[in-house]
Amino acid sequence: MSEPKILLSGLGIPESPRWHEGRLWFCNWIDRQVVAVGLDGQAEVMAARDPDSHPMGYSIDWLPDGRLLVTGDKLRRQEPDGSMVTHAEQSANEIVVDRRGNIYLNGADFDFVGGAAPKPGFIKLVTPDGQLRQVADDIQFPNGMVITPDNRTLIISESFAGRLTSFDIDADGGLSNRRVFAEGLGPDGICLDAEGAVWVGTGNFAVARVAEGGEVLQRVELPENRAPFALMLGGPDRRTLFMLTAEWQKAGSVTEKLERLVSGPRTGEILVLPVAVPGVGRP
Repeated sequence: MSEPKILLSGLGIPESPRWHEGRLWFCNWIDRQVVAVGLDGQAEVMAARDPDSHPMGYSIDWLPDGRLLVTGDKLRRQEPDGSMVTHAEQSANEIVVDRRGNIYLNGADFDFVGGAAPKPGFIKLVTPDGQLRQVADDIQFPNGMVITPDNRTLIISESFAGRLTSFDIDADGGLSNRRVFAEGLGPDGICLDAEGAVWVGTGNFAVARVAEGGEVLQRVELPENRAPFALMLGGPDRRTLFMLTAEWQKAGSVTEKLERLVSGPRTGEILVLPVAVPGVGRP
């Protein structure tokens, strides 16, 4: 297997990757940007957040009509003229939109960056008509989500539990039949492939391709102290694995590590690796 190569460097914390309109879009945390980069490494800032906004904890996806959605203290929508308007009065971390236009948001009501004691999180649904309701609770630090191509299953990372959890998606957009997809991981941002396997972080400076039930089908080691924050399968045939990484020292508290990333050198990198099985589903 070939070694990962650097596509882009000098980033803050790259997060929330999406393959969209022939480029990889992602959130450049700390610098408060939404960026798109091609396979040639040419990057373009597509949106900039308020400089007074929080520098971390936001992600992106699109409505079926192509308008960009950005999470944060509220869910915001980018209009054709580039202006940002409030789509829903709901703070959130990660987002995924299904093909019907249902928006799934997740988050947890505690100050993670500030070092507060953790509380269980949630998944909430914003329907196309603007209704907001909670569809899952007791999520142990909710993170990346994917929806299968048939629009019938949602898989979420429970980072503090070290597991991936699956739900059936009901006809009304609700979630049911909660079950474990895989355990013993270090999941953050995830992506799904055409054989039903999930690419996920392992918690040990590596990423793995994991089948339902937990079998590790493939493993990619990363350099020491380089943590994978999110993964995406993209490229023209969706056979390029994008690994969004930043330096993450083992020593120190989470607050200290994040402060080092905010105030220190920009260590974020996007690594790329060809894989055999293409990506599917959303995002």
